Amino acid sequence: MNQEKFAKALTGLTPRQEEVLLKLLAGEKDAQIADQLHITPGTVRKHIENICSVFELGNLEDRGLSHRSELMSLFAKYRPELFRGDTSILNERTKILLSYYGGTEDKSLASQLDAALKAKGYVVFIANGKRRMETNGLQQIYAALNCCDRLLLLLSTMAASSEMVTEEVRWAKALRDNRPDSKPAILPIRLNCPLSLLNHDLRGYLQGLPQQEWHSPDDTPAIVEAVLDWLAADEKQAIVPALGSSRQGSVLFTSYSLTPNYPPQPVAEPELPRGQVELASAFYIERPSIDDRCYEAIAKPGALIRIKAPRQMGKTSLMARILQRATQQGCVAVPLSFQLADSKVFADLERFLQWFCAVVSLELQLPDRLTDYWNGIFGSKVSCKSYFERYLLASTATPLVLGLDEVDRVFQYPELAADFFGLLRAWHEEAKNREIWRKLRLVVVHSTEAYIPMDINQSPFNVGLPVELLEFQSEQVLDLAHRHGLAWGATEVEQLMAMVGGHPYLVRLGLYHIARKEITLAQLLTAAPTDAGLYGDHLRRHLWILSQHPELAAAMKKVVGAAGAVQLESMQGFKLNSMGLVRLQGNEVKPRCDLYRQYFRIRLASSPSSQSEE
Repeated sequence: MNQEKFAKALTGLTPRQEEVLLKLLAGEKDAQIADQLHITPGTVRKHIENICSVFELGNLEDRGLSHRSELMSLFAKYRPELFRGDTSILNERTKILLSYYGGTEDKSLASQLDAALKAKGYVVFIANGKRRMETNGLQQIYAALNCCDRLLLLLSTMAASSEMVTEEVRWAKALRDNRPDSKPAILPIRLNCPLSLLNHDLRGYLQGLPQQEWHSPDDTPAIVEAVLDWLAADEKQAIVPALGSSRQGSVLFTSYSLTPNYPPQPVAEPELPRGQVELASAFYIERPSIDDRCYEAIAKPGALIRIKAPRQMGKTSLMARILQRATQQGCVAVPLSFQLADSKVFADLERFLQWFCAVVSLELQLPDRLTDYWNGIFGSKVSCKSYFERYLLASTATPLVLGLDEVDRVFQYPELAADFFGLLRAWHEEAKNREIWRKLRLVVVHSTEAYIPMDINQSPFNVGLPVELLEFQSEQVLDLAHRHGLAWGATEVEQLMAMVGGHPYLVRLGLYHIARKEITLAQLLTAAPTDAGLYGDHLRRHLWILSQHPELAAAMKKVVGAAGAVQLESMQGFKLNSMGLVRLQGNEVKPRCDLYRQYFRIRLASSPSSQSEE
């Protein structure tokens, strides 16, 4: 084999083959390689056999023979530096993670992109529905995200509602925000998927990024060309707009109303309807004792409402309706999610408070006047208070309602959180004495306990109206089933709730697909606690998160393995509860529903050695 053929063969290796080859050239034994890559020695030997085939060593008659010595000789001749541990074989080539859900349209586009990218010498890792369902698929995707240079994100309508896709994008954005080289660069390509169908979290992660739109197979050549141009350009340059490309504004809240044509979104939209408003969804179930109290509270000057519940329990949906009611009462309302803030915003208190003021100004359609009202001599908290008092509140003739969603993000920075929440408490107290501050009303939404150390007199979490959302009762699930056009009775409701409890999102997702006759209740229940079931995407997302936090995985394993409620360390219990996986019962916890008990009892019991091979 000459050098030209050798170079071509080298570019044809898969990422896993490259990993095995480098370790082989470094002198590692098959068992060592298997242990490091979490595969069996047999799989290592199979990879080496395939590598030899790529380099034209062997034929059909002698596939059972080892050609390692010839392989080593080739690399000694053309790439001897690799024997010294030089990993340039991986570093020289741009690594791309190509993510898609697995429908007909996105699979076809992904296939053509994959072929075009590999023809140009790029290393491509595919993250699709099939890989996400593999036992060790999540670990493979996580590893690929950590080392990839670019993320190509194909967003079909199904991908837009996928919890796993959202979690992958969240992780990629976190890596990008915290790395000096800002990798991986991300390019979303929406396939007949309007922005309004992206769940709120996903839209927040992708805000400000250049995007491409695909409408039919006729667009494929132009999309492929645009992607290759993007890869060839400097990573910090924006892609040259191609067909249907679009950019999002700094903070985007597009109205989204649930219709029978689309499944429930895993993350609710904190929409603020303008003018004469309607409910965002015909399937919203009111909790009269809670909703009515919130509507009464927001009408009062200086109001503070605190909404706490685990993820996907309807917190943001309730906040949207509180803001809607406030606008009907003549207030101006601003929904603000802290998921929209880049990680760098939380670097210090001054930068965070300036971002906070600037975003509220933007939503009020007021010019940014931080330079006029921000004075470093007085400190950032005084400057922020001055900006609100002398500018924002003074510029609005009507009360201002701030809906602060996902404030859990702030909890991750204890010192900053203590100062910020102390500031909110001070503003609330100011309303008792000064008219200008009676114009400010706050709605604070969070999932976790406010476990940051704070003076009881400075915390906003022990004043105002506390609201804790509970699961649906059987009567509410029956009402929701009837709204979906299902002629259900108590028996069907009991069967569904025996699996998913009264979890609002899981109940709605099941009813949606049953109402569309895509699945029967019996079929749903049979496959529910499996990766292939209706809730597979939801369950894999939780498994993904647990895999990143071994202490939480161990705690969850203890919970699902017990016959009854168990005691956990307080912090572990709070975090699992905020994820929605467990229910707190005094000092003990138990699985929130049988779906979680069945699924995680099996998946968390699996050891690496028992996982399927690649």
